[in-house]
Amino acid sequence: MVKNAVIEKHKSEDVNPYSVLMVLPDPIIVVDANGYIPYANPAGEEFFTSSINMLRRTTIDQLVPFGSPLLSLIEQVRESNDRVSEYGVDLGTPKTGVKNVNIQVSSLFHKNMVVVQIEERTMASKMDRQLTHRGAARSVTAMAAMLAHEVKNPLSGIRGSAQLLEMNASDADRALTRLICDETDRICAIVDRMEAFSDDRPIEREAVNIHEVLEHVRLLAKNGFAKKVKFSEEYDPSLPYVYGNRDQLVQVLLNLVKNAAESVPEEGGEITFTTAYRPGVRLAVPGNSNRVQLPLEVGVKDNGPGISDEILPHIFDPFVTTKKGGSGLGLALVAKIVGDHGGIVEYDTASEGGHFLIRLPVYNVPKSKEEA
Repeated sequence: MVKNAVIEKHKSEDVNPYSVLMVLPDPIIVVDANGYIPYANPAGEEFFTSSINMLRRTTIDQLVPFGSPLLSLIEQVRESNDRVSEYGVDLGTPKTGVKNVNIQVSSLFHKNMVVVQIEERTMASKMDRQLTHRGAARSVTAMAAMLAHEVKNPLSGIRGSAQLLEMNASDADRALTRLICDETDRICAIVDRMEAFSDDRPIEREAVNIHEVLEHVRLLAKNGFAKKVKFSEEYDPSLPYVYGNRDQLVQVLLNLVKNAAESVPEEGGEITFTTAYRPGVRLAVPGNSNRVQLPLEVGVKDNGPGISDEILPHIFDPFVTTKKGGSGLGLALVAKIVGDHGGIVEYDTASEGGHFLIRLPVYNVPKSKEEA
């Protein structure tokens, strides 16, 4: 009797399959034989930026561009009555823009319907590329050490000789000797910046209030290179401390704000600081089986034109720049410092304008004096 009562109880508490689909984070849609979409879970509505009522009146070929790989996958499943998966597909609509996703299409065995499951690869791609960015930043290390010794010493001799010539030169020749001195100083400044990459000592870290760092950076920018730019904040006030080096975090954010200030329009330029807590982000560390949690997200967003698709894959590589007279070392140094903190820096292509996101580890309070 007890066993039967338990069985009856479980029968009465059967889970509605639709309620399961409703809470899944991945977008899921059903496509019928005529191409219409009779069902989409909330994540699917959000992905296609359309309500279920709108989607029911829309065919799949109206929703995605002509020639979209999703259409061919659906046809392939209808012909084979099997399941098809495709990874790294560029999928988008005129509303959403292009997004890199994984797609799984399955036959529903009901009136020739198919189920489409979409997994956005934004975070996965960030995890895959973070080591590439960190390696690109560190690739300058050996070059910096070599340049510091092999280039700066001869440059000092060239500059000294030019100064001696300048003492007895005519006015016309003095302009040339001054040009030599200025150019040697410029080369030395580049080498000095590159020397920062050769510093591989462990950084001293402590509990850092990232909001205080952002306020310090804002004041520096407002009193310097960003006097005409409007600053705004979108903060999570409950954000815990970052486990980092305050001075280096100031340097990172100052570099990002300087780039943003140079890209926004002269009139109406705006830069937004954002912070958020994302507890689900973890990073696999090379040589270690453990995964480091990176729940703290810091963003620098501007209303400029953003970064072009051609240069986007290389923005963290050394000597890559679109600025006239730029050295192309700013973002490479940002990648190195964030990497030294065990974090990730990425450019968010889904946002309008420019938007850099930094993910950092949280400071854990020591439980004992030995840990402290």
